[in-house]
Amino acid sequence: MSAGRVSPRPTGGLARRVWLGGALAAVAAGTGVLAGCAAGAPRASGSGPVAQAVAPGLWMLPGARGEPDAANRARTGNAALWVGPRGALMVDAGVSWRQGRDLLEAARRLAAPQPLRLLLLTHVRQDFVLGAAAFQEAGVPVWMHPAAARLMRSRCEGCLRALQRLLGPEEMQGTRVVQPDGLVEPGDARLAEAIGRPLQLLAWGREGHSSGPGDLALFDPDSGSLVAGGLLDADQVPDVQDADFAGWRSALAALRSLPIRRILPGHGPLADAGLVDRVAAYLDALEARTAELLAQGVPLSEVADACELPAFAHWDQYDSIHRRNASVVYLRHEREWLRRAAPPNPS
Repeated sequence: MSAGRVSPRPTGGLARRVWLGGALAAVAAGTGVLAGCAAGAPRASGSGPVAQAVAPGLWMLPGARGEPDAANRARTGNAALWVGPRGALMVDAGVSWRQGRDLLEAARRLAAPQPLRLLLLTHVRQDFVLGAAAFQEAGVPVWMHPAAARLMRSRCEGCLRALQRLLGPEEMQGTRVVQPDGLVEPGDARLAEAIGRPLQLLAWGREGHSSGPGDLALFDPDSGSLVAGGLLDADQVPDVQDADFAGWRSALAALRSLPIRRILPGHGPLADAGLVDRVAAYLDALEARTAELLAQGVPLSEVADACELPAFAHWDQYDSIHRRNASVVYLRHEREWLRRAAPPNPS
């Protein structure tokens, strides 16, 4: 059920709106892009990621499960490495300069003797973009979608300060937001040419807005492998705060038409093609349930508790991200209802 099809008038009064966020909540939601520049040249942490071989010339460097915290160092996002006959492409960069440096060193080991030619940032969440400075400092160009670059510029100091409080200044030393060296859009063949593999760069929705503005995916038809970025999380509740549901559904429909054998999700373990339908089912259930709550007059303050979706309760961060999702989508339904209920503006 889409927001545009909500028609019942709420039976209760409109609740006072108090936003759920704050800088620390933005960190936990994984939606902020952080700015700030620390002085000096910190050393890498020396605790590099364990790479998982997925297909010939493709590795996943998995992130930790759970909410970002000091124990997992907020290293919760997956990264990927493609290696071809002309060079290697890193996909996503981690949450900090230190993690970016660890990923860079792992990529160089795995790709040797091929050079690491590019870093692609698939979407704008702090556990995917903040390590990019380590790559840029090493001479690896950073590319992303124009809409994602705009979003990255718009989200700066607050989330960085929150991560510094969460992880401490030492862990976040050297971390900053980069300016991308290149901008790419769907169909751009330069990534494939740079490494000599027939990778397809994908995005959907108006101006590339699906699970988030400028969210990208990469598909390799030879191996049937999809690096999904922000489009798909496996066994974890997806964050919908920046999503355009129409664009996201277009993306999921298009993915069903691809001969996918395996999916490297943004978060969670390697998955099969059925992940597309599992994520779609969650989005459908979320929209339908929040529309019901609006029609019943449930106030916003009670939505997070009332929006239970037992089929997805075993997914990671159901008790945090799902509760925020419920409030976000409820408010979208309410705005649409108010727009439809407003009297026409006299000309």
